[in-house]
Amino acid sequence: MCWKLSPFVVSFYGEYEQTAKADGRYLLVNIVKEKGKNLMKHIYLNLKRFDVPVEFGGVNRLAPVADWASCIVKNTQEELKTYDPTEVEFGMYFPEVHLLNAVAAKTEGSPVQIGCQSVFRADTAVGGNFGAFTTNRPASAMVAAGCETTIIGHCEERNDKAGILAEAGVTDTDAVNRLLNQEIKCAIERGMKVLYCIGEKSEEQEQWQEVLGKQLEIGLKDVDTSKVVIAYEPIWSIGPGKTPAGKEYITKIAKFVKEKTNGMDIVYGGGLKQDNAEMLASIDEIDGGLIALTRFQGEIGYYPEEYLEIIRLYMGRENNK
Repeated sequence: MCWKLSPFVVSFYGEYEQTAKADGRYLLVNIVKEKGKNLMKHIYLNLKRFDVPVEFGGVNRLAPVADWASCIVKNTQEELKTYDPTEVEFGMYFPEVHLLNAVAAKTEGSPVQIGCQSVFRADTAVGGNFGAFTTNRPASAMVAAGCETTIIGHCEERNDKAGILAEAGVTDTDAVNRLLNQEIKCAIERGMKVLYCIGEKSEEQEQWQEVLGKQLEIGLKDVDTSKVVIAYEPIWSIGPGKTPAGKEYITKIAKFVKEKTNGMDIVYGGGLKQDNAEMLASIDEIDGGLIALTRFQGEIGYYPEEYLEIIRLYMGRENNK
């Protein structure tokens, strides 16, 4: 039990929440920040379509497709349980076909938050649309399947939307941001957390402030940002043969985002991996990262043990496997 904290203690330790008990005492339920520094880290995993077997051109050497999602959850959640849930959270974004298996694989106390890869910009409603969403993912269906979080605005989703709009003669990138804003609202209205991705292409680098500023301003318009974490993707530096964004550049972007959003959490979305985990952990303005592939040479793909090693490195546990 904890007694009510004095103003001195509050000013020293920072923000906290307390719940009054019947006898007049207070239970301390959460300390969320050190003075001036965010304690919570966010580690996300975007599994894209890494479920496709090698014989079909994919990178799945991990398990048969029917067992793939459960294999990932079962081979990671026990070690993830050893981390303090007040210090770090873990989200995994699966293709829709694997969501039920992923949820079913969770054991008691599992810290894994199962997520989907975006939601549709409209949803079901009592007395309204009861399910006419062929090929789409309404947020209601995702929550009913067990999703707690979703990734929206990933550069691959942005490219897809921009390509469709271009077929109709629309080249205004603000239109993509408006569509993503609708998706974010639908997800939050259903109680989901959102990882919202932003980033600039090589041809947009000179206007990076304008590009990222619009993605934030339009994408987050009228949104409850307490339910959102930003992921920064330096699209110009992602891919074979490209030079990865450096610490100085990432720090510059992270500071810009925090200034524009009044201090929202931001993770590095350009690929948290073994090569950059310690560097990213050293940036005060970065609150975590987005993992995708864990192996980039030889039998490339996603492998649970390598995923756990990346997290150990980022969280400073590289010598405590």
